[in-house]
Amino acid sequence: MGDTRSGRPPSPSVPAASMEGAAGRADVQWNGEHMSVSANGRPTVIDNVEARRKAPLWKRLRRHFRLYWQLWALVMPAICFTVVFAYIPMYGVQLAFRRYDITKGLTGGKWVGFQYFRQFFNDPLFGEIIANTFRISLWTLTMGFIAPILLALLINQIGGAKIKGFVQTITYMPHFISTVVMVSMIQIFLQPGNGLLGRFLGRESMMGNPKAFAQIYWISEVWQHMGWNCIIYLAALSSVDLALYEAAKIDGASRLQLIRYVDIPTIMPTVGVLLILNMGSVLGVGFEKVWLMQNTLNITTSEVISTYTYRIGILDNQFSYSTAIGLFNSVVNFVFLVVANAIARRTSDTSIF
Repeated sequence: MGDTRSGRPPSPSVPAASMEGAAGRADVQWNGEHMSVSANGRPTVIDNVEARRKAPLWKRLRRHFRLYWQLWALVMPAICFTVVFAYIPMYGVQLAFRRYDITKGLTGGKWVGFQYFRQFFNDPLFGEIIANTFRISLWTLTMGFIAPILLALLINQIGGAKIKGFVQTITYMPHFISTVVMVSMIQIFLQPGNGLLGRFLGRESMMGNPKAFAQIYWISEVWQHMGWNCIIYLAALSSVDLALYEAAKIDGASRLQLIRYVDIPTIMPTVGVLLILNMGSVLGVGFEKVWLMQNTLNITTSEVISTYTYRIGILDNQFSYSTAIGLFNSVVNFVFLVVANAIARRTSDTSIF
């Protein structure tokens, strides 16, 4: 018993009988705390984290949602939107393996397996379409990936805040030009004789030159979107501690050395993530712009997977065939994404999953 004269409460004690039978019991209840008793009679507190990990799944889920229900409520609209417009439509992918019959619906057609995939692979235009798609896409991805980085590094070197904001605004304004207007501008600029650029390129129409189609596409694409795409790099550069710049300048670093040793290492994690995401659209050449720029003179180099799918599926009513082509396109993009992510994870600490 404790000393009541000193005003201290009596200290708790474990009965001897409890200590003697500790080897045969798993735990005891003491002062409302869950404890275990070892064989030598010494009480030890159970690790609560380990106990929660070993709890049944429904208890862990109940505790998780009780703690984080606000975050789930915040993200639930985005989850519902993704499920409704991205996952539920996957039900129609089975159309690529069936002979579609409009009177029987998606699941009523005859199962034909990989017939439409073999038909696409044996198509005389298969090699040309894949080559055109890769050529346009790789040029666009490569130059469209490098240009925003260079632009962000240059804008970051501008000292005046007003001039910096003005340059940034001017460079990302073309992003809001619609595709139809953009293609119309390209045709006007390249018009032979009186076009802004066409007057210097001879009498031949550049829009009808098959060899110039890919260059016209990716140059206009880079010009339109590089200002907008550099915003995320400028956001990453804004997190650089100004003390690093001051210390580098005291050590005699030039502007190029500041960019090389301070700016570039800062944006490298962002560059890695965006590169992985861009690899998921290697065959994802936009349909609208290619379709509007396409004509009978340049169709040999402008026919890509998206335009061919539209021509076969919508204009020729071969829905199963076009679905198979679209599924092939998606699978190839997914493989590129997974491979790029695996390489990035092995070579650096940057990955998306």
